Amino acid sequence: MSVVVLGVGMHPWGKWGRPFLEYGVTAAKEALLDAGVAWPDVEYVVGADTIRNGYPGFVAGASYARALGWTGARVASCYAACASGAQALDIARTRILAGLCDVALVVGADTTPKGFFKPVGGDRPDDPDWLRFRLLGASNPAYFALYARRRMALYGTTPADFAAVKVKNALAGSLNPMARYRKPVTAEEVLASPMVADPLRLMDICATSDGGAAVVLASEEYARRHGRSGQVRLAAVSTVTPVFPNTVLELPDFATDSCAAVPAPERPFRAAIAHAAYEEAGTGPEDVSLAELYDLSTALELDWMEDVGLCPPGEAGKLLRAGETALGGRLPVNPSGGLASFGEAIPAQAIAQLCELTTQLRGRAGERQVADARVGLAANQGLFGHGSAIIVTT
Repeated sequence: MSVVVLGVGMHPWGKWGRPFLEYGVTAAKEALLDAGVAWPDVEYVVGADTIRNGYPGFVAGASYARALGWTGARVASCYAACASGAQALDIARTRILAGLCDVALVVGADTTPKGFFKPVGGDRPDDPDWLRFRLLGASNPAYFALYARRRMALYGTTPADFAAVKVKNALAGSLNPMARYRKPVTAEEVLASPMVADPLRLMDICATSDGGAAVVLASEEYARRHGRSGQVRLAAVSTVTPVFPNTVLELPDFATDSCAAVPAPERPFRAAIAHAAYEEAGTGPEDVSLAELYDLSTALELDWMEDVGLCPPGEAGKLLRAGETALGGRLPVNPSGGLASFGEAIPAQAIAQLCELTTQLRGRAGERQVADARVGLAANQGLFGHGSAIIVTT
């Protein structure tokens, strides 16, 4: 049995200041229309949670079902930070593969505060997220900057390379009607933008945004029965966690040295995320036609290219400078414009990546269309070890 992407829909990204449900419902209706599926025919709804929008955000699946109109459909809600959308997709896909439903709707949407994200829930000294902000001063931009500095030290990457990533993604985003930022930029503009966390400038870092995305998934048999054969296949969803053999857990009534039980990891975490997806889909990085990667910062896009196996370590800058990762290049990366053009609407991110991959594999991406797209990869990472990778095929 295969799971197909029957429909995709989005609400444009921006700073609209309206309830997140409005964005999610808009995206859901677009996805249902694209799929040719009536809302009462949906058997399962999975909502990717938003934790900054009150109780409805914590029970997003039921919130979307109520907003669309109660039909008795089964629901689920999940949160995995930036991997929330991938986890929601995995839940729906698994239920279809198990034969428990034929058609499912997956929705994610967010309304975000102004400025960069901060911990939620008030002062929580038992919360590692609160601790990294308050004790270490490691806000998200500072965290991104550490990765950038590491890359510069290891591979000689320069701020000009980071700026080139932004220029590439801004050009792609200027062609995407769903993107928040739709204006090309120059390297000079990037390098002249204010410094936020050395070496990253304001235009190197993605914004926080409002937005929504939704997909309709179905069994291949359902698609065939309804005259919708030949759809894009959701070939793999990876949600692996890290392997770290040196952890000692000391909790009440539970103490174990995991060194004794867990072998050293075969590959680093981000590489493991992609490897699991390749293995499940029966593909490899050499098969990938295009990739939507996690560009929270310009530097991080280069890291992810290497982590998912699109090039050897330290080689991403060469591909970038040769134009191979741009629209029209051999292996376009973030042809949607990426987070550089969209910003973060956390529960919608991985779902939006799937929307882009599906649109590309259908050959409907217009001016940003990747020629002969056959296999698409999306990857990002949620807080505290939530892996996220998706592979779609024709």
